[in-house]
Amino acid sequence: MANAKETLKIFFGYDSFREGQEGIIESILEGRDGLAIMPTGAGKSICYQVPALMLSGITIVISPLISLMQDQVKALNEAGIHAAFINSSLTETQIRKALNLAAKGTYKIIYVAPERLESYDFIDFAYHADISMVTVDEAHCISQWGQDFRPSYLKIVNFIKNLPKRPIVSAFTATATEEVKEDILCILNLVNPNVTVTGFDRENLYYSVENIRRKEDFVIHYIEKHPKDSGIIYCATRKNVDNLFEALYKRGVSVTRYHAGIDNETRKKNQDDFIYDRAPVIVATNAFGMGIDKSNVRYVIHYNMPQSMENYYQEAGRAGRDGEPAQCILLFSAQDIVINKFLLEQKDFSGLDDEDAELVKQRDMRRLQTMEGYCRTTGCLRNYILNYFGEKTAMPCDNCGNCHREYKEVDMTAEARQVIQCVAETRGRYGLTVVLGTLAGADRARLRELGTVNYKSYGALKNTGEALIRSLISQMVEEGYLYQTEDKYSVLRLGDITPLGDENARVVMRTYEEKEPEKKKKPARRKNTDSLTAAGYDLFEELRKLRLEIAREESLPPYIIFNDKTLIDMCVKLPKDEHDLLQVSGVGESKLKKYGKRFLSAIKAFTDARQRSLSLYSLGE
Repeated sequence: MANAKETLKIFFGYDSFREGQEGIIESILEGRDGLAIMPTGAGKSICYQVPALMLSGITIVISPLISLMQDQVKALNEAGIHAAFINSSLTETQIRKALNLAAKGTYKIIYVAPERLESYDFIDFAYHADISMVTVDEAHCISQWGQDFRPSYLKIVNFIKNLPKRPIVSAFTATATEEVKEDILCILNLVNPNVTVTGFDRENLYYSVENIRRKEDFVIHYIEKHPKDSGIIYCATRKNVDNLFEALYKRGVSVTRYHAGIDNETRKKNQDDFIYDRAPVIVATNAFGMGIDKSNVRYVIHYNMPQSMENYYQEAGRAGRDGEPAQCILLFSAQDIVINKFLLEQKDFSGLDDEDAELVKQRDMRRLQTMEGYCRTTGCLRNYILNYFGEKTAMPCDNCGNCHREYKEVDMTAEARQVIQCVAETRGRYGLTVVLGTLAGADRARLRELGTVNYKSYGALKNTGEALIRSLISQMVEEGYLYQTEDKYSVLRLGDITPLGDENARVVMRTYEEKEPEKKKKPARRKNTDSLTAAGYDLFEELRKLRLEIAREESLPPYIIFNDKTLIDMCVKLPKDEHDLLQVSGVGESKLKKYGKRFLSAIKAFTDARQRSLSLYSLGE
């Protein structure tokens, strides 16, 4: 692996690999296929880019994300690596030119959209080219059991099969349950693969759920408290995006927006404004952000509950990609469930037969129930996410909103038995709304029509309040006493209630009173800038200004020049020459040649000025 580490240092400026990277790269260089499941921000791209530079031929990276391709190609070219992308953002003339250059060996890495794998020009190029590796990014898209199935991904299988010589096949994803993982391995027909799962935990992310109605007020208050931070606010509908954007804009927030109802040109401009820090806040539907590698996003707020844990993990994971502390806040209300059920009903199942479509609908409903469970749980939020992805945890994380709430325990055993009585009386025919209304003794025509007003359990919990009954039922589902079916109109049924047959059994709920978000315990994780002295922080701000100046000159996002971690390392090490600067994490040889002199000059000017001021201060004494 000496050559791999040398490649990493020369082109990317890093002295060592992160967890999991070395083993993946080593197995690829040995000629083995591979599947890597690594969290967002864990450095998946390095795992195929380093071997791509060391293998003899071309590496083709298949990705569904135009923005990611463009971002990655910019970053690679900045690092001195010749790369190109081929997708619908290019004209046919530009595509032919790129393929001609690729055929001549100009590029080591070519990013391509899966739809292009069927075009005659690309097939002809691939058939005659020396292809060492095919990398499948966002590999969960190949599984119809994944949350983001794309039929175009199935074209990858025939594309590889029809190549004159089978290349190494590597696949990468951040979100895959055990079922999806097996699907990827099977469909791609990976040969003797090295399977790496590095874990799903991202310790720098602080998760919290706020069960509130006045969501707009919360967002405005939060942004006003964090005016310098860059953040993404996700909404379930275009209407919510537009309304929240207008409210923030009127408050003077430097904000932009993104959804499918905005024309392509404006959408592209708005996305660039966010990436280039011209507008640090963006309000968007979940169509935004796939493949965006903006490293300094300090918070992601979900204005509405997402449809699945996979979606939430992926979208929230766009915060803190630089490893610095970041907030992932989900604003939850019962209306979110109604909105998501409606959106799932509008989902297009063309291309699937009726049986498969029904299975996918059931899985979508199960994911939605899991997501609702996350919003209602009183347990550790991080552990809930990790357990969903099959990662077992022992202790609460002490770094999420639930771990930092002050709870009191309430014995709800008697109430739980009344819930069981009610569900038994319904004989599993009705859903949550009917059970809630019956237990609360609600005066509704629907309950009279169904006859639940005549149940023994009718009104049994009328003094408890529907919100608390709902939370109790949610906990009972989580503990297995009840279960919800996965139909379009899911119903509540009895699970394993035998433990409650023991007179000593207890159902204990943890309850809390909501406090102001800013008064809650803050994430304990230290920022990287905490390592800087006051003078070091001043230098950091100077280097950030220089980075922004260069980014505007080069028409590149600032983080592609150098990320914040690299600037901080410069402030700590205070390099005096090019040799010193190469010892800074994230400074490779290409970037040294391009930007080294300007950053060294800025550091020297700052340290000289500080030395003069210290000398004058000493003389004054």
